[in-house]
Amino acid sequence: MSTKSDSWGSRVGLILAMAGNAVGLGNFLRFPVQAVQNGGGAFIIPYLVCFLVMGIPLLFIEWSSGRFGGRYGNHSTPYILDSMAKGRVWKYIGVFGIFTNIAVAAYYCYIESWTMSYVYHSIVGTFNGMSQADVAGFFQSYTNVTESTTGIPGEAIIFYIVCLLLNTYILSKGLGGIEKVAKIGMPLLILFGVVLAVRGLTLGTSGASDIFPDANAWDGLNFLWTPQFDSLTSPKVWLAAAGQIFFTLSVGMGTIHCYASYLKTRDDIALNAVSAGFMNEFVEVVLGSLIVIPIAAGYLGLDWVIQNAGFGMAFQTMPYLFQQWGSALAVVAGVCWFGLLFFAGITSSLAMGTPWMGFMQDEFGWKKNKGAWSFGLLVLIMGLPTVIFFNEGLFDQYDYWAGTVSLVVFAFLETVLFSYIFGIKKGWAELNQGADIKIPGFYKYIILIVTPLLLGWVLVSSVPDWIDKVKDNDTNNKEWFANEYYAENFDGAGEKSGTVEEVTPNSVKFSFEDTKKVFDKETEKVKVITFTNYKEYTFKEDKNQVVVVKKGDVVKPNDTIATGSFINNTLYKFAGRMLLLALFVFISLIVYFAYKKRVREGRATL
Repeated sequence: MSTKSDSWGSRVGLILAMAGNAVGLGNFLRFPVQAVQNGGGAFIIPYLVCFLVMGIPLLFIEWSSGRFGGRYGNHSTPYILDSMAKGRVWKYIGVFGIFTNIAVAAYYCYIESWTMSYVYHSIVGTFNGMSQADVAGFFQSYTNVTESTTGIPGEAIIFYIVCLLLNTYILSKGLGGIEKVAKIGMPLLILFGVVLAVRGLTLGTSGASDIFPDANAWDGLNFLWTPQFDSLTSPKVWLAAAGQIFFTLSVGMGTIHCYASYLKTRDDIALNAVSAGFMNEFVEVVLGSLIVIPIAAGYLGLDWVIQNAGFGMAFQTMPYLFQQWGSALAVVAGVCWFGLLFFAGITSSLAMGTPWMGFMQDEFGWKKNKGAWSFGLLVLIMGLPTVIFFNEGLFDQYDYWAGTVSLVVFAFLETVLFSYIFGIKKGWAELNQGADIKIPGFYKYIILIVTPLLLGWVLVSSVPDWIDKVKDNDTNNKEWFANEYYAENFDGAGEKSGTVEEVTPNSVKFSFEDTKKVFDKETEKVKVITFTNYKEYTFKEDKNQVVVVKKGDVVKPNDTIATGSFINNTLYKFAGRMLLLALFVFISLIVYFAYKKRVREGRATL
C-alpha cells in the first residue's frame, strides 16, 4: 500500500480548493445562458431541486468514496472504486475519473486562455472605439488561428500554451501549490464578482440608447427571478437543470474523489461537502446571475439577450458594454471580469490534473514534478486540435462527449456502486464518520432511491441525442469529402425553405421565415413571434467552389447550393471522437498495466 506523500495544509485551504474545483467558467458563462434559454424563472426552481436531490447527494458520495479509498493508499478513481467492491470491472469504470479530466482540461484550458488574452487586450485598449459587431468580430478572428489580433502569428496557440504551462507549473508543486492558488484566487474571484454584480444591480435604465431605447437591467433580473411554476412539468427544463448541476459542482469527474482521498479517517467530510457546495451555489446563483444578463439587458435590451444567449456571449459583448463606462473604467471592468473568469477557470483546471498525478504516484511511484508535466503533455496533445480546429466543431465534440456524456455515465455508475454494491449502510456510516454536522436521515433514502432514479432518467433521456451526434444528424453535409454542398436547415425543425436574396460568385444569401423568443412585460412570459431571418454561405475560389443557385430560387434543406471541392466539418468531428476514444483506451491500458504490477507485488490477485 502506498503512503500519502501529500496532504492539505488547512481545512480552509481544502474547502477553498474544493469550491475552486466547482466554481468555474460554467458559473458565469453557462449558468446565465442555461437560465435564459430555459425560460428564466422557469429554470430556477428545477435547478434548485436538482441541486438538493442530485447535487448534494453526489457530493456526499464522492467525498465519502474518496476518503474511503485514500485510507488504502488510493488517490484516483480506478482503485478508489476497486477498493469499494469486488470484481475487476470497477477499476475500469474508474478510468472515467482520469479520462474526463484530461479530455476536459484539453479544451477548458483553451477557454481559460481566452480570459488571459482578454485581460491583456483590456489593458492595452484593443477594444477602445469598437462597436458591438467589431467586438464580436474580434472573437471570431481570435479563434481563427490563421488570423491574429496582435500581429503575433498563431496568437490563440501561444496564449493556450502559456496558460497550460502556468497550470502545469502550479500542479508540479502538489496540493500546496493548488491550495495557495485557491486561497488567493477564490477571494479575488468573489471580490471581482461583487464589484461587477453591484454594477449590474445599479445599472437600471441608464444604459438605454437610441438603438436600444427599452434597455433595462432590471428586466434581466426580473426575468431570471420571477418564478414560473409551469416549468415543473417540462422534461426539457428538468434535463437542462440536471445537466447544469453536473457542470457547476464538477461531480462525475473524479476530482472530488482525489481531493478527499488526502483526508484522514476522522476528518469531517459532511460539513466540508455542504460548505463547498453552497459556496459554489452562492457564486453561481447570486453573483453569476447579477453580471452578464443584467448588464447586457441594461445596454442591449432583454429581447436581444434572449435571442443571442450563448457561451461566447460574454466575450462577444462584455468588452463593448464596458466601453460605455468610459476608457478608464473599461480597463478596470475588463480586468475584473476576465480576471474573475481566469481565477474561476484555473482553480478548476488545476483540480483536473490531480487524478492523473495521484494515479501515477500510487501505481508507478512518479513524483509530483513528473506527474504534472506528463499531464501537461497529454493535455497539449489532446488540446491543440481543439485550438486549431475550433471553428470546425472539434471543440464541441470534446465538450459534449467528455464534458457532458462522460459525467452522466460515471455519476450514475458510482451512485449504483455506493448505494447497492458498497452498500448504503456502509456508505452512510462512512459519510457520518467524523462529521461536524448531523445529516438529515432522509438523505439516506434520497441517495438510495431518488438520486439513482434521476440520474438514470437523465441517462436514458440522453441516448437518442447521443445517436444523433454519432450519426451527425445536425448537418446535411455528412460526407467528409464532397463535390457538392447542401443547404442546411433554415429552422430548428428543418421544415422551412429559403429564398435566394443575393448571389455572388462565391457567396449566397437566403431569407426565410423564422421565429424568435421575446419577453412580454405584461404577462411576464416569453412569447414566440415570427420574423424574416437571413442566412449567408461563403465559399472559396481556390477550391473551385461555385454557387449554383440564382436569385429568386426557393431552396429546401439538403438541396445543392454549390459545387466544387469540400472538406466538411464531419471529418473533424469524427477525428475528435476518435481522439477521445484513443485517450480512453490509452488510460485503460495504463490501468491494466498497473493491475498487473499490483499482482506481481502481491497487492492484488488475478
